[in-house]
Amino acid sequence: MNITGPAGPKAVPTKFAHPDITAEGEARASVDLRALETLWVNTGTLCNLACERCYIESSPTNDRLTYISRAEVAAYLDEIKELGLTTREIGLTGGEPFMNPDVIDILDDVLSRGFEALVLTNAMTPMKHRRDDLLRLKDRYGSALTLRVSLDHYTQERHEEERGPFSWARTIDGVQWLAQNGFTLAVAGRSLWHEDEAATRAGYAQLFATLDVPVDAHDASRLVVFPEMDEAAVVPEITTACWSILNVRPDAMMCATSRMIVKRKGAARPAVVACTLLPYDEQFEIGQTLANQTSNVRLNHPYCASFCVLGGGSCSA
Repeated sequence: MNITGPAGPKAVPTKFAHPDITAEGEARASVDLRALETLWVNTGTLCNLACERCYIESSPTNDRLTYISRAEVAAYLDEIKELGLTTREIGLTGGEPFMNPDVIDILDDVLSRGFEALVLTNAMTPMKHRRDDLLRLKDRYGSALTLRVSLDHYTQERHEEERGPFSWARTIDGVQWLAQNGFTLAVAGRSLWHEDEAATRAGYAQLFATLDVPVDAHDASRLVVFPEMDEAAVVPEITTACWSILNVRPDAMMCATSRMIVKRKGAARPAVVACTLLPYDEQFEIGQTLANQTSNVRLNHPYCASFCVLGGGSCSA
């Protein structure tokens, strides 16, 4: 982009262009991996919904990230053991994880090896088809399995504004089924409507009480209210000086404790990426194995600022 000044056109520095230097010429902040506490697995970007503002653009037709197989996930579980990593949790996200034909076998492998499992789901028809399998997993592994349901708002109108007509009743049915059958349950909401967080949590608390769903809306690990991301929004670049200015620690960022496995369409094998929010950006890819995770992550994307550093967001519990 150019602007016109007294001496004619002048180039305007572009934000998030250089991996190490900001548009203002300052050192870009980065994050070292402290420990791999959570390994995320993207089960594929196909989804039964096409939400209005889905960061990963999941839909019934988007297969940019293809279904990952049981064997491919098992290879990473083997690697965790071989490397002696202290990984506690394996998270499954999508797309809609319950559309992946291997999802139940993947969960069984994860749980049988002693990991905790966290599944992000819309709790609609794909999950409904797996209810008998889920009951068997719960009976075998109990609270080691957590299902976090995407319920974007505590009102039908706003939830369906994002997820489409008829999505509310089907999701509520799934939430109530999980609650009635004793699953460890969490909910993920959105801050799209810029409500005060206390008012948002109070709204969810009233909904949960009405539905007789045992989720503590005031526990941030049980009700996660995600900060919003807009790649076109004007956000500041995070410099090394920002840590002290904002009183934020780099080791508190999501990429200090997690990585995600993705299987790109046409790829021979899965890849490891630094961030669950940036599966398509090649600068955040860190090889094909967990052994390559020593390099630090440069915060060279608007989401790094809006979701993590300024928003305080994390996909993990």
